[in-house]
Amino acid sequence: MSQQLTFDLPTREALGRDAFFVAPSNRLAVATLENAAMWPSGKLALIGPKGSGKTHLAHVWANENNAAIIAATQLATLDVPTIAARRNVVVEDADTLPALADAPAAQEALFHLHNLTLAEGGRLLITATQAPNHWALTLPDLASRMEGTAVARIEEPDDALLSAMLVKHFEDHQIAIPHTLVPYLIKRIERSAAAVRDIVDALDAASLRARKPVSQKLAAQVLDKSGI
Repeated sequence: MSQQLTFDLPTREALGRDAFFVAPSNRLAVATLENAAMWPSGKLALIGPKGSGKTHLAHVWANENNAAIIAATQLATLDVPTIAARRNVVVEDADTLPALADAPAAQEALFHLHNLTLAEGGRLLITATQAPNHWALTLPDLASRMEGTAVARIEEPDDALLSAMLVKHFEDHQIAIPHTLVPYLIKRIERSAAAVRDIVDALDAASLRARKPVSQKLAAQVLDKSGI
């Protein structure tokens, strides 16, 4: 009997529109992003749990609107006027700003980026895990502007979305799986995007250690040990 070989292949995350699965838990957020002309004051905060698809959706929007994508960790050294001149800007993980070593400079940069982008008639999309009033910003002018930002929320996934996320993560890891594995995992993992990511990462690692393909038997062993 031939054996399926296992390889330590690089993860290639698919961030295109076709790879994003629209479900009840994110449908309103998707519709809001697609109607950027109606964002109050030209800005929107995209809120959702870690791993829920915020980055994916933000990249889709950025690609369709020729927007610059800036991580919160880049803000302190950002050439704000140049980025604002792009007119459309995405800032990711804005709720991490207070914890950054250069938080004052980063918050000052976001304040100016916010003002210049909107003054240019552009659109500002900001991602975070919590709504702006929970970001604990220390720059009062920035806090007031962020708290006045409309929010589009991605909720925890339902069965259909969990299934699609599992398939996507396995594809990102270039892992072939039996057709019975996704339904098996759906019934046993925590109902969260983070749990989807964790189980795929754990199965990938276990498969490489055992030099065996991912299977339902391997999944049972991993779940038993990890408690995911």
